[in-house]
Amino acid sequence: MIGLYHRRAFVNVLAILLATASTLIGLGFLASILWITLARGLVAFGMPLITRITADGAQGGLANAIVGSLIIDCMAILIAAPLGVMAGTWLAEYASRSRLGALIRFMNDILLSAPSIVLGLFIYMVVVLPMSAWSNGAVSFSALAGALALALIALPVIVRTTDEMLRLLPSTLREAALSLGVPQWKLTTQVLLRAAGSGILTGVLLALARLAGETAPLLFTAFGNNFMAHGPLDKMASLPATIYQYTNDPDPAMHAIAWAGALMITLFVLALGMLARWFLSRGHLRHE
Repeated sequence: MIGLYHRRAFVNVLAILLATASTLIGLGFLASILWITLARGLVAFGMPLITRITADGAQGGLANAIVGSLIIDCMAILIAAPLGVMAGTWLAEYASRSRLGALIRFMNDILLSAPSIVLGLFIYMVVVLPMSAWSNGAVSFSALAGALALALIALPVIVRTTDEMLRLLPSTLREAALSLGVPQWKLTTQVLLRAAGSGILTGVLLALARLAGETAPLLFTAFGNNFMAHGPLDKMASLPATIYQYTNDPDPAMHAIAWAGALMITLFVLALGMLARWFLSRGHLRHE
């Protein structure tokens, strides 16, 4: 009995040490990435970075790429969020135990782990090339095509989050509303979605944070533009694609601008992460 106690105590201590070491290693890599990005990004960080366009080269900035990223990402979220919330609601409330619901969840998980470049190539084939046929053979890269590619990336995240948040709600909430004669559609829209609103919004913000750093889909869809563009059918610059372009340039000044762009994306993702945690914690406090 004593030997069994000592063996269990040893395994417990060993597991705690391994878990602590793994945590410290992960935090160390994260701190290293943040430190390098901050140290190199601050070199070119300043007002010219957000007031000049990339057409000015090494003396320019990222104004058009910043505006382009905001437009494309917002368009993608406006497309993906309503579809994702409706699909997740249907899975949780109307197909929670059906075989069709299980199949759709399985397909959604596959789409969730699909490489982003594959989704970009898909939009290139079904959107960019057909639009090129209507424009006398010229390849019709556009912000709309980029937004559709990013929407395919955000959609499974929002579907999964909505589904999980609604399924976590207690069944007594549904039973109490139904016992009062509330119809199913009103229960879903006015009770369940409100109760899970903080978690769903957190999923939307996390999806937006993922879109902020996607590069590959935009290379096949929005392509890029050295000048300011605002139309959804125009070629449009984006921060990830511009960073990729500048890192392949031999000029060290271009590399500094690329690091500054990477710092902007990092700060944006960190801000969205903290905002998502704030919404989620506020929702937990409200339920308590």
